[in-house]
Amino acid sequence: LTDPITLQLLTSEWEKLLPRATIIHISALYKQNLTLLFDTVLAKLPEGPVYYPDDSLTDRPERFFVSEIVREKIFLNYKKEIPYSCEVVIDSFKEGDDMVRIEAIIYVMRETQKGIIIGHRGEALKKTGIQARIDVEKFLGKKVYLGLQVKVAQDWRNNDKMLKRFGY
Repeated sequence: LTDPITLQLLTSEWEKLLPRATIIHISALYKQNLTLLFDTVLAKLPEGPVYYPDDSLTDRPERFFVSEIVREKIFLNYKKEIPYSCEVVIDSFKEGDDMVRIEAIIYVMRETQKGIIIGHRGEALKKTGIQARIDVEKFLGKKVYLGLQVKVAQDWRNNDKMLKRFGY
C-alpha cells in the first residue's frame, strides 16, 4: 500500500491531468473499493440495445463449453507444451431424457504427445475424463457419458485447413 501522503500527491496529479475523471483508489490484492469501482463504471456505461433474449446467457453452443471444460482439465493435468498442442473437438452430442452422451476427440500434433495424453495404461486420460465429466454434469445439470479419444493431426497449428475446421 502507498502511504497516504504519496497517494494524495498522486491523486492531485491525476485530477490535474484528468479533471472530469472520477478517481477511485483500489487494491485488488486487499479487495479495497472494488464494489465502488464496479458501481461507478456501471453507472457511467450507456444503455445499449438488447441483442439477445433475457434468458440467454451466451451465444455459444453447449458443445463449445464442453470442449473448453475438457481443455481446462488438459491444462491442469499436463505440463509444458502438451496443453498448447491440443485441440478438443466434440464429435457427437446426443441428449437423452436422463443422460447426455458426448464423444470428444483430443487432437495433438505428434505421436509422442498422444502417448503423453493417454498415459501409462490410460491413467492420465482417464483422470482428465473423470474431472471433465464431473464439471460437464454440473454445467448441463444431467448425467453425462463422456468418451475421449486422442488422435494425431500432424502439425495442425500450421495447417490453415485444420485451423479453419477447429474454428480459428
